[in-house]
Amino acid sequence: MVCKRTLLALGMVCVITSISTPALAQKYGITSKTLDNGLEVIVVENHGVPLATIEICAKNGAYTETPELDGLSHLYEHMFFKANKEIPSQERYMERTRELGMSWNGSTSEERVNYFFTLHKDDLAAGLKFMNDAIRYPLFLNEELLRERQVVIGEFDRNEANPFFHLIRAIGKEMWYKYYSRKNVIGDRDTILAADQTKLRLIQSRYYIPNNSALIIAGDVNPDDVFARVEAMFGDWERGDNPFEKYPIPQHPPLTEDKTVVVTQPINFVILQRSWQGPSIRDDVASTFAADVFSFILGQPDSKFQKNLVDAGLVDGIGLGYQSLVHVGPITMTLRTSVDRYEQAKAAIDAEIAKFDEPDYFTDEQIEFAKNQLEIS
Repeated sequence: MVCKRTLLALGMVCVITSISTPALAQKYGITSKTLDNGLEVIVVENHGVPLATIEICAKNGAYTETPELDGLSHLYEHMFFKANKEIPSQERYMERTRELGMSWNGSTSEERVNYFFTLHKDDLAAGLKFMNDAIRYPLFLNEELLRERQVVIGEFDRNEANPFFHLIRAIGKEMWYKYYSRKNVIGDRDTILAADQTKLRLIQSRYYIPNNSALIIAGDVNPDDVFARVEAMFGDWERGDNPFEKYPIPQHPPLTEDKTVVVTQPINFVILQRSWQGPSIRDDVASTFAADVFSFILGQPDSKFQKNLVDAGLVDGIGLGYQSLVHVGPITMTLRTSVDRYEQAKAAIDAEIAKFDEPDYFTDEQIEFAKNQLEIS
């Protein structure tokens, strides 16, 4: 509750702007339009280098996953870079990326999955076709799926080999106790190994539709030319039902009491992590900006937070951060200390948190510096 009061108080001094305002759109070279099928198209014009980046972002990810789909948004991301209607195999897919000289990747998080690649501006048309074929016409070949399931399990194994992973997982299960799968991006091992083409087609039909996606083209491009090309290529992509009306996302219930979990791993130091359910973009956007500013201030070497804990020699390092999410963003504080300093460090942390809402805990100058640096980044 102390953190919540602090964030709300700080929110009153934050300047909040929208990137959709005409002045900011012009400043950053941003133009957007929505096709008749619901696909949002965003063009970011920047002629600094003769390159273009094409990205598509879908509202998918852990937050759409019931237990039987736990981790499959991530598996789907891996299957994006495989065979489709125009490209018969992953080998040919990789060969085509080399022909176009593109750098590429994708990522999955709690509330979105995205795919992106950068190539020479003269290959924009070929790049758009490449994206169109991959996003709309995947084949999900069984032999490729069997291989990729093992690749994803390999990621799971590497995570499990990290002692910190077990702490994060244990805390997550307490934080999101009713709907943990909807925050568990890495997923569940057995669910991943059991995934089949039917599950992937289900995800595609629900979430990989134009009215649940945004297509972003950035770089040395002309907006009018981009919109015309996208309309011609993606305009016949069939709109689907609103997935969040048919499959609404449940609200995470608030924590009703403090809980402590202890995870023992073979390491010679102590990691203490404290987590709170923070503000949601959907319900309290002002406090999400405040949380970013507050976290930034506490991370600076001249903050009281760092001086009273790190400079005092109680901890080796400490950080506090907020993750902006629509469906409850977590506030997480993580510190590292030694076994012999743990009790003293823990008491000092409690005392420090109690000071968060004191009027002089941070200065106006620190707030302005944080806002300026966050805007730049």
